[in-house]
Amino acid sequence: MSKTIVICGYGPGISAAVARRFGRESFQVALVARNEERLAAGVDALEAGGIRAAAFRADLSREAEIERAFDAVRAKLGPVSVLHWNAYATSAGDLLAADAAATRAVFDLPVVGLLAAVKHALRDLEAAKGALLVTNGGFGLNDPVIDERAVAFGAMGLAVANAAKRKIVGMLAHKLKPHGIYVGEVMVLGSVKGSSWDNGTATLEAATVADAFYDLYASRGELSRNVR
Repeated sequence: MSKTIVICGYGPGISAAVARRFGRESFQVALVARNEERLAAGVDALEAGGIRAAAFRADLSREAEIERAFDAVRAKLGPVSVLHWNAYATSAGDLLAADAAATRAVFDLPVVGLLAAVKHALRDLEAAKGALLVTNGGFGLNDPVIDERAVAFGAMGLAVANAAKRKIVGMLAHKLKPHGIYVGEVMVLGSVKGSSWDNGTATLEAATVADAFYDLYASRGELSRNVR
């Protein structure tokens, strides 16, 4: 039976590289995001490389849309073997200036959405002895220098969400291990070329991050790996 990776939060950087990397290993690829034009371009690029792919539009901060997307993935590509969570939010850059709605939005996509996606993929992941792979960023590390940078870059909300994701990854690793599901995280410590964070000075290749994800999946050992 063909294996399927569902990539939540598809874009031109890390997630596109992950799609190509797993596609080379004979995975079918489901791309999930809000931007239909970006999704269509992603599918075209993957299929041009001989990878079976399909797009599913969804707002990943809304559980009902996540559920519909996973039902559609199963109908078109079959059960989920790997869930890659690449979605994040950048609201509440200044936590003291943000209103309550913006502060809550910090968690709607990267935390609430992540947990909803895991719940709706869980039965498939358990049956496949599959994997949850999470993209995370260095702002989530507990370090005073990084905290200072998060404030300076107006990324306080992102930093809080990344820290929460890191805790979730650790707990889900323990929660899901008895069910045969591997959980792993790549901490991206820098800007990735071609991503929305690339202001012309990025040094990381998206393919390097994708290789780290595939290695974690294949070895099913480490919980978290830093890429810089």
